[in-house]
Amino acid sequence: MMRTNISPAPKRPSGTDMAAALKDRAWIELDRNSLRENVRSLKSLLPPGCELMPIVKANAYGHGAVLISKELNRLGIRSFCTATVSEGIELRRGGIKGEILILGYTHPEQFPMLEKYGLIQSVIDLSYARLLNSYGRKIRVHIKIDTGMHRLGERAERTEAIRDIFRLDHLVIKGIFTHLCADETNAEPDRGYTLKQVHAFFDVLTDLKKHGCGFGKVHLLASYGLINYPEYAEDYVRIGIALYGVLSSRTDMEKCPVRLSPVLSVKARVAVIKDLYAGEAAGYGLQYVAQSDRKIAVLSIGYADGIPRALSCGNGQVLIHGTAAPVVGRICMDQMLADITDIPDVKSGDIAVIIGKSGQKEITAYDLAEESGTITNEVLSRLGGRLNRILC
Repeated sequence: MMRTNISPAPKRPSGTDMAAALKDRAWIELDRNSLRENVRSLKSLLPPGCELMPIVKANAYGHGAVLISKELNRLGIRSFCTATVSEGIELRRGGIKGEILILGYTHPEQFPMLEKYGLIQSVIDLSYARLLNSYGRKIRVHIKIDTGMHRLGERAERTEAIRDIFRLDHLVIKGIFTHLCADETNAEPDRGYTLKQVHAFFDVLTDLKKHGCGFGKVHLLASYGLINYPEYAEDYVRIGIALYGVLSSRTDMEKCPVRLSPVLSVKARVAVIKDLYAGEAAGYGLQYVAQSDRKIAVLSIGYADGIPRALSCGNGQVLIHGTAAPVVGRICMDQMLADITDIPDVKSGDIAVIIGKSGQKEITAYDLAEESGTITNEVLSRLGGRLNRILC
């Protein structure tokens, strides 16, 4: 017998106002105008009848899933994607309206949650479809087709297996989709592989139409697909990283056909100022040794908040009073150190900018990604839950 005592979705700090943020040790600011402009810019790439279906998984790429989704609801967006059922539940409990598609695997014991919270489940292959059907109650689904990513989805060439999904009594099929895995560029061989995926997907749709299978909404593009292959936008575009005003790398953004503005800034308080004398070391492992007398700011943020530890020992910097201050020593779980010797009048309680602008200078998510050897998606989505998010 299937149990329904599912643990509730984990709670994250909700948005707060700026006055409350002034009391925080560290926080995230979200620019409402940038988010709205990004939505407007991305909509300009859509053909008539196509809608944005924002991906708000991983706490909306670190931005705050409920906070971002509420703002998108205000802009008239009524379709969302998450990776997990718990993320979908979090949106519903936060008052989010519209369709919520779960892109990933959901355990059978959580099937009742799909029904309770009005969520749509992705069918990841025929055997999983049968498992969903065995729940015995109506479940709304989108069917995932594997056209070459070889991750989730029923293989495109298994047309009979795909048709078998449509014969299952308890599945209410609301859509069908695939995921393009090489759409970051228009250059060969990526373009050839992408078009191969596109053609395989539409061949599946042709077969289903031939056999009278109604498949509902169609979607195959995500952020890069919309930028590089907008001609294949169908009913939805699953917009992810681009919604937040960045792409995975700086060079990708340079080729973007529309203007996108970063939504997120990360800020932290200076906890204390320390004098470090010549020859003294600071931080774990004695990795920083002062060659002369220095002043060090201890910042109230660390790798538990999502700051990449790879930025340690001078690889990264922060902005204080509009001036860059190098990170010194190893970044700790809850704190990090910055050399402020050349920045006058820094005091406890001042603000350090980790991502964002201070005066005429700016540190971007691209800077952190490049300095830590990864992509912006990872940097942003790892930003910790204990950072309060403020919509400005």
